[in-house]
Amino acid sequence: MKRHLFSLLILFLLISIYPVYGNNTDQSPCNNWYEIFVRSFQDSDGDGIGDLPGIISRLDYLHDMGYNGIWLMPIHPSPSYHKYDVTDYMSVDPEYGSLADMKRLTQEAHARGIKIILDLVINHSSVYHPWFTAASNALYEGKNSPYIDYYHFRQESGDKYVPLGDTGWYYEEQFSGGGMPDLNTDSEDVRAQIRFIMDFWLNVIGVDGFRLDAVTSFYAGDHEKNIEFLRWVKEECELLKPGAFLVGECWESLPVIARYYESGIDSFFLFPGSQAEGFIASSLRGRSKRAEKFADRYESVLEAIPDGALAPFLGNHDTGRALGSLQGRQNLPIAKFAEGLMNMMQGNVFTYYGEEIGMVGSGNDPNKRLAMYWNDGDMTLQPPGITTEEYAYPPVDVQVSDPDSLLNYLKQVNHTRIKYPMIANGENEFVFVEGDILLMRRTLNGSSCLIAMNFSPKEAGTCPVPENAAVREDLETGSGACELSGTELLLPPYSIVILEEKE
Repeated sequence: MKRHLFSLLILFLLISIYPVYGNNTDQSPCNNWYEIFVRSFQDSDGDGIGDLPGIISRLDYLHDMGYNGIWLMPIHPSPSYHKYDVTDYMSVDPEYGSLADMKRLTQEAHARGIKIILDLVINHSSVYHPWFTAASNALYEGKNSPYIDYYHFRQESGDKYVPLGDTGWYYEEQFSGGGMPDLNTDSEDVRAQIRFIMDFWLNVIGVDGFRLDAVTSFYAGDHEKNIEFLRWVKEECELLKPGAFLVGECWESLPVIARYYESGIDSFFLFPGSQAEGFIASSLRGRSKRAEKFADRYESVLEAIPDGALAPFLGNHDTGRALGSLQGRQNLPIAKFAEGLMNMMQGNVFTYYGEEIGMVGSGNDPNKRLAMYWNDGDMTLQPPGITTEEYAYPPVDVQVSDPDSLLNYLKQVNHTRIKYPMIANGENEFVFVEGDILLMRRTLNGSSCLIAMNFSPKEAGTCPVPENAAVREDLETGSGACELSGTELLLPPYSIVILEEKE
């Protein structure tokens, strides 16, 4: 109760200090998302740990790159470096800054047309969260406590159940070994707390939504109950802040991900397209008919999810980085083309920090969360536990000045998506698919564009186009420009071309 009253006091003070702008109903497209691990991004105070003021100092860079959305990995107080074991949902970890810093970050981002979503980890808390310590103390003392119902306690052992000392009680922990007991999301008190937490961040701090962690683990093995709970989260968010954006981590097969869209959540990460074995990378590693293979898998995605917004990505904080998946350390063209290909998909594309400069990392989680390579002097400390520190491509300050860099290629791609919103938000039509050549049409509110691609790493190819087509954007990867002659478009290797059909 004291903790709850303290949170209310914080809420009152922030309302007193900062203006509350009311519900943000801005529905403008925000499809180019950038994921940030705060600790490894940018330090502002010299302690070597990335922080929120550091991100503020890099907002102009992100805006210039064409990112109009930022997903912050957990920022709440936590005993771990990764912060997925939260001890206080109403605060910012002092390593990262303060609530005032977070408020300023949202305001500065919004001033640049950038939205902010937070990682909302409500499948579990830390064992050091006051809710869990209150419940544990009561069980040790043989007393009752309302906080016992916040978690899944029982008096028999079992898979995914951890003993609570010598009390004879066990608690559920789906992510074993991390000190992260599962919350009881059937509890009305827990749901009230979740609503209070979402309201605080949405309407007092001003964030624009949440990334929902581990959505298949609220009720392990029960997709229907997970979907029902997510539907409740979506409905509550709409009541609190209409238009708040929610994206869920459903690390499952395509049919299961498609089912989760029944919850009304805006997007779910497209895991079947990601990582080394996802259809984006695997189609590029093929020896023939690469465009046909990609189009076949992409069409199956659009058929399975006809209405919901996709959330394609190549890699994130839990996966090996994209460059390794693509075998692209010495192959800049494939690194460029993979990023371009992903960005030509519909929906909300997510880029993990450092992907725009070709950072690498695999193995244990800290290896995947290395310090952002701004230059050889302005970097954070590496996260604890890394076993390999490698940077395959030059840092940001070098790539910014190189017109042929991966960074400048992805910048052009991002701004192309902004310039042609039908790429992200339009209806797709496969116009021509043969071998390594693909032509798609995207239509939105009566406007359309054509997307022509050559998946071949070495051979130029010809794509038939309508006679009224005109080249608008040529996303070159290093093999030269396209050539349009009548109804034939000559595409260099690994090229993407945006065309408009003139009236």
